[in-house]
Amino acid sequence: MLCRSALGFGSLAAASLLADASPAAASSSVAHAPHFPPRARRVIFLFMKGGPSHIDTFEPKPLLDRDDGKPLPFDKPRVQFAPTGNLLRSPWKFQRYGESGSAVSELFPHVARCVDDICFLHGVYGTNAAHGGASLKLHTGSDTFVRPSMGSWISYGLGTENANLPAFITICPTLAHGGVKNWGSAFLPAATQGTPLGVASQPSTAATMKYVGNDALSPQLQRAQLDLVAELNRDYQRGNGHRGTGPSDELEARLESFELAFRMQTEMPEAQDLSQESAATKALYGMDEAATEDFGRQCLLARRFAERGVRFIQVTHSDTDVQWDQHAKLKEGHSENALEVDKPIAGLLTDLKARGLLEDTLVLWAGEFGRTPTAQGTDGRDHNPYGFTVWLAGGGVRGGYHHGATDDYGFYAQTGKVHVHDLHATILHLLGLDHLRLTYRYSGRDFRLTDVAGHVVSEIMV
Repeated sequence: MLCRSALGFGSLAAASLLADASPAAASSSVAHAPHFPPRARRVIFLFMKGGPSHIDTFEPKPLLDRDDGKPLPFDKPRVQFAPTGNLLRSPWKFQRYGESGSAVSELFPHVARCVDDICFLHGVYGTNAAHGGASLKLHTGSDTFVRPSMGSWISYGLGTENANLPAFITICPTLAHGGVKNWGSAFLPAATQGTPLGVASQPSTAATMKYVGNDALSPQLQRAQLDLVAELNRDYQRGNGHRGTGPSDELEARLESFELAFRMQTEMPEAQDLSQESAATKALYGMDEAATEDFGRQCLLARRFAERGVRFIQVTHSDTDVQWDQHAKLKEGHSENALEVDKPIAGLLTDLKARGLLEDTLVLWAGEFGRTPTAQGTDGRDHNPYGFTVWLAGGGVRGGYHHGATDDYGFYAQTGKVHVHDLHATILHLLGLDHLRLTYRYSGRDFRLTDVAGHVVSEIMV
């Protein structure tokens, strides 16, 4: 055996040392050290599926109001999702709030009271005018290839602070426009993929982890079963190794999922039990009102997971009939959507701040793109990936700060431009991760969330 393995012992020792030091060996079930001191320890991503209009929410355009009905005075993008006509003014009025004097439309009266904790990025832009491609770009950094999601990269880089809960949970995710790829791990270790609770097509009351308890078997007997299964599977792996196929990453991931499912029995029932919350807290999130009850529950769950050490929590606002995709009936659709999310989002920010969690929790609010300042039909707006608003709160960003802007009418990012890759690089930086160093070797090259681009927007940081 020694002759056939030659330097086998030495190479095995070296491989072990390298594996221990390599990020590729990291498991999401434990916490990992960041590259440098972080400003944030976790992320709550509020995904507004469909594309809310930046010029009707957080970036007023006086010239758009003035020139309503006139032609756009410059060229439209070469690639458009659908034809549009002349300029369409916003049907909502804007007002300034807070010490920062930040302008917010009447669509968001509750979020408006939190503007001094919010950092607005007005010059964000992407590359895809279709929902599927734009959603994948926002979630994974790529609109053309299957890549790991942002939450998976963060789980891979930092692990979890609570081994009894998943590092990445997505609440009521949509199964459309990218679907499971939006929270998938692709070629990263399978344990880094998102754990879905519910789906967008069902009410959030169904967003619970099923079968998390086992009344038929005691924990001791379950533990014995898992140990036996692990022993049999590792015997199988060793047999594969003798035949030259080596250990199976998929099998290891499956074993780790069994272990996590076992450990989740101790904490998941309590984490998702909202009966522990006071009536005042539920009212803060809007759970006492029909319009806000559904999204309010999602936001309250997100806070509970955040305070229990879950690293990345995504909350999706999506409705198959309305969502934020108002190609027509802009006023009706955006009014309904904003009503459903405004109070819960403000409640989340207020609650996080009161509990001291906002300091190290980064809250991200974004759709996959914005909307055009030109009209589709008579009362709608088309997709616009060329300039839109995203905002961040907590986690080391400058509250009451506005970075960048679109042009005078809101079509193109013009100043302080932030590509989606830049947004990802900045989020990773706030978490203490260098986007150039957070890599994974696959298929002959080193991959990263930001691919071969991205720069950190340091201006928005405290």
